[in-house]
Amino acid sequence: MNCKKSEFNLDTTVTYLNCAYMSPVMRCVEDAGIRGIRKKRKPNVISGSDFFSESDELRHEFSKLINAEHNNQCVIIPSVSYGMANVAKNLKLDKGDNIIVVGEQFPSNVYPWMEVAQNAEAEIITITPPKSISERGKLWNEKILNAINERTQLVACGHIHWADGTIFDLRSIRQKTYEVGAWLAVDATQSLGALPFDVQQLKPDALIAAGYKSLMGPYSIGMAYYSSEFDSGTPIEQNWINRFESENFANLVNYNANYQPGALRYEVGEHSNFILVPMMLEALKKLNEWNPENIYTYLVELVEEPISKLRSAGFIIEETQYRASNLFGIRLGAQHNMDKIKSDLSEANVFVSYRGDAIRVSPNVYNDTNDLATLVNVLTAK
Repeated sequence: MNCKKSEFNLDTTVTYLNCAYMSPVMRCVEDAGIRGIRKKRKPNVISGSDFFSESDELRHEFSKLINAEHNNQCVIIPSVSYGMANVAKNLKLDKGDNIIVVGEQFPSNVYPWMEVAQNAEAEIITITPPKSISERGKLWNEKILNAINERTQLVACGHIHWADGTIFDLRSIRQKTYEVGAWLAVDATQSLGALPFDVQQLKPDALIAAGYKSLMGPYSIGMAYYSSEFDSGTPIEQNWINRFESENFANLVNYNANYQPGALRYEVGEHSNFILVPMMLEALKKLNEWNPENIYTYLVELVEEPISKLRSAGFIIEETQYRASNLFGIRLGAQHNMDKIKSDLSEANVFVSYRGDAIRVSPNVYNDTNDLATLVNVLTAK
């Protein structure tokens, strides 16, 4: 595939390599949001079926993106913390059990487990990255696998690490969790759309993603997948629209004890948001049109040569097998000065992030070889 810069309204004076912070909005997504706002001018044109139709379309597109077997396994959420809270609500923990997370994991995938672990007198085991620079990703994955034992009830991690793009071997982690009867909950906020994810192959119990990063959607909406493990569970909120036959507005006060099928009980109240849902829908349609496999290949080819040049200049970057191409960390050699690098990048209008001891670079389909060349030139300038 070719660069999709023309699909966005990017500032030509800026080199934006910071999708992991927030993606720019596509023109079609922006237009969908404006149409949604204008629609609210005339609420008389919003019908009862509108509360359900675009939400159904959105679930369908997300299901397609992750190859879910059924659309009703996919739900609309406002945030990762909300999606993980549904997992925490249904996680069975006894005293002495453990939950495994990785070091410096994003807080939305840590705080829910802290609460349930404390209540159950269970343990949270944090798998920190190895000190080694060589084979860091490989060794980190080995540490995770070795930590999973018969008292493990949940492994909660990202598909990639949000700070430096380390790829976690979800296939091996899933196999190990199966062996001990533990759940696997994945935060794919920083990878979904840019890195292929097939739930029928990787079989997570829960897959959660905010919409405003690699999914290219707006803020305050995300998507979640819950496996059949959750079909009879308890959601964190009780709202009208998730109840069986809620489509019949005249019958709503005949309170129904049953939920909509599959995982729809876990969907956020007011999920029919007439502005955010159309925006998220347009974003997912584009990602499905482009295909995550093609996006992945484009980004691999885009960053390969720049990374090679940076390594030659003494920067430290994870080996390809254990590093994403849509998000990667650049660590400094002894000869580099972080304060100077930050100043130089800012002066050149190159936008990246700084997480821990790494420069976090996160390109996407709107970036081209010139953008990466600008980054390399600034970092390697004497």
